[in-house]
Amino acid sequence: MMAPEVESLLADAGRLSAEQAIPLVTNLSRGEAGIEFVVEGISDVGGKAIRRLGVVKLRPWDETYLDISFLSRAMKLRRKGIRAAQHPEPRKSTAIIAKMQSSSSFSIYSLLILSLLKISSSQEGFCSAPSILSTDRPLYWKVTNPTLSPSHLQDLPGFTRSVYSRDHALITPESHVFSPLPDWINTMGAYLITPAMGSHFIMYLAKMQENSKSGLPPIDVERFVFVLQGTVTLIDVSDISHKLEVDSYVYLPPNSKHSLKSDASATLVVFERRYAYLENHIAEHIVGSTDKQPLLEAPGEVFELRKLLPTSLPYDFNIHIMDFQPGEFLNVKEVHYNQHGLLLLEGQGIYRLGDSWYPVQAGDTIWMAPFVPQWYAALGKTRSRYLLYKDVNRNPL
Repeated sequence: MMAPEVESLLADAGRLSAEQAIPLVTNLSRGEAGIEFVVEGISDVGGKAIRRLGVVKLRPWDETYLDISFLSRAMKLRRKGIRAAQHPEPRKSTAIIAKMQSSSSFSIYSLLILSLLKISSSQEGFCSAPSILSTDRPLYWKVTNPTLSPSHLQDLPGFTRSVYSRDHALITPESHVFSPLPDWINTMGAYLITPAMGSHFIMYLAKMQENSKSGLPPIDVERFVFVLQGTVTLIDVSDISHKLEVDSYVYLPPNSKHSLKSDASATLVVFERRYAYLENHIAEHIVGSTDKQPLLEAPGEVFELRKLLPTSLPYDFNIHIMDFQPGEFLNVKEVHYNQHGLLLLEGQGIYRLGDSWYPVQAGDTIWMAPFVPQWYAALGKTRSRYLLYKDVNRNPL
């Protein structure tokens, strides 16, 4: 059994009770690669045992690496109550790594303690998520207050992380160009994705000011609005008012009369596309909020998924909210006919697009063309959450 102080640290870091995190070390072996052992946990979460949460290797050369990625797995398993997937090797690319000098007298317990202390005392840097202990910032604060550049590059005038390619684009906050939105009042907009890239939809930020009001989209164009900051009032086609706060949204079918008004600063992300009509199917106006949507099954994946629109045939696109804990990643390396428009709302990670790998953080926008290889891994100290546009329910012909 582990020492009590180690068990306590594991329980705190994994957000498990002491009863739910009973760490054991088994399968100790010594060979040419060094010392290898498996950290296992036993829990009655959901009536199922949680086992083989991570593999730790102590190697014989000068520098030793300790992989404790099993902590993020334990957090996820506690919420979902499912069996841990067995991994013969730690995921080095997404694991939380602590590096220290090896010594024959350096105990396993000390390694675990120092690693956890390193995590708890680390400071924020570029592309880092806010501290877990930070509670004074509103939801999605980082999207409207992004890190524009690392401190050592702030004096480099031409620096940007933005990239535009044939089949994808990464648009980062230091590249945003705002101008008055056509037909809107007292509102500045930054178009992030447009058909000029190759997309069949547009995605833009709308920064509303005092006494601001939206315009209408063109004829036969549908609109989806998600509130990132502040509060807006929606007046719908029936002249009914809806108060939309952060994390609220509205879907407006094509040719639906409406207006959005704000008496103070508010920031919206807006998606618009020309509606693909389907005979005998009519899309309806929808008002909702993310926290009211149920978690959905994502077979073979560990992320949490919510869909903000119905999956029925009248709707030719959907908006997904996807949550990843640190160390989690997409299992499927996706290549498909759908297009995506993505806004990272919280956290940080690595996104693979085609043959390129990009560090991303809250406030970053990504466009993905059909069939571009895509994959995401969450890094940092807090969850990653992104909002994802996806075209659905229509024949690609």
